Amino acid sequence: MTTQRVEVITSVERRRRWSREEKERLVAATLEPGASVSEIARSAGIHVSQLFR
Repeated sequence: MTTQRVEVITSVERRRRWSREEKERLVAATLEPGASVSEIARSAGIHVSQLFR
């Protein structure tokens, strides 16, 4: 007998809409001396790669 794995998605994640000001604020925060891009991305709830782009 084989077992199959089933993935159940319980919520729908929607795309966020970021205003230009919000994007500029995040980028500006990464340019501060000693800033950690990873920390800034986590605090904004986004993946680090999104902020590097």
